[in-house]
Amino acid sequence: MDRRKFIKTGIAAGTLIGADMLNVSYARSFDIKSKNNIHDDAYLDSEVALGSTGLTVSLMAMGSGTSGWNNSSNQTRMGMEQFVRLAKNAYDRGMKFYEMAESYGSHPFFAEAMKGLPREELTLLTKIAKTDGISAKDTRTKIDTYRRELSTDYIDIILMHCMTSGGWANSRQGTMEGLTRAKEDGIIKAVGISAHNLEALQEAVESPWVDVILARINPFQSHMDGTPEVIREILKRARQNGKGVIGMKIFGEGSRVKDEEREQSLRYALTESNIHCMTLGFQSTAQMNDAIARVVRIQKETA
Repeated sequence: MDRRKFIKTGIAAGTLIGADMLNVSYARSFDIKSKNNIHDDAYLDSEVALGSTGLTVSLMAMGSGTSGWNNSSNQTRMGMEQFVRLAKNAYDRGMKFYEMAESYGSHPFFAEAMKGLPREELTLLTKIAKTDGISAKDTRTKIDTYRRELSTDYIDIILMHCMTSGGWANSRQGTMEGLTRAKEDGIIKAVGISAHNLEALQEAVESPWVDVILARINPFQSHMDGTPEVIREILKRARQNGKGVIGMKIFGEGSRVKDEEREQSLRYALTESNIHCMTLGFQSTAQMNDAIARVVRIQKETA
């Protein structure tokens, strides 16, 4: 029996059905103190439906954009060997959702990590960095470049990266058209935006073009676009409109990483936030395993 199957068998009771996805950023490094090695056999033994996209994804995704911009991030700066080790650990523990972006420079790193893994079990999400004033043809060229970098025929989700104001669709018709055509051709399954502004988020919720929204939410109102109460209601509306909702900044971009804060953040995300799932910017297997173990336990406690 391989290690992944052994882990899965060892915690078969850890079902997370009905949970939604979160983006957890560990923006600064911190140590994990394991209690009785609770993290060592944690496994995400379920998948969740991502709104009306038709996609079924892992409860959490491995993020690659901590302090990410200009084609690098804390994850890629680890180097290829350590990055691949972290990504393989994610897969072994049921985290088969990989979140990346053009601006993080993480495509080649995930391509290396995915070698030997069944593509049909994986969900790949990436983001286009520059979308303002780009033509449909240039957008398709970018998508084809991403596919080559990832050594894959298709990408599950592509988002327009970092919308920072309302009216974002007005100057992005070319990018949106290019993404729509790629979706019609079957090389993308879902499209949308990552929101970094309240008006941008509200526009995405009502946009018929948007399938998936990446939104900032945590119980501390840290690096958010409004109060937790306001954002939670907006995301509720998004879900009612069939959008797939992915949370990010769950730990306030790494500013809330004390033990009790991680616990509060994950519990809030899983039980109150109105998100579907999470992408987590881990910088060590200890951080990753700690979060997985907490999620498994919280889901059991609140089932």
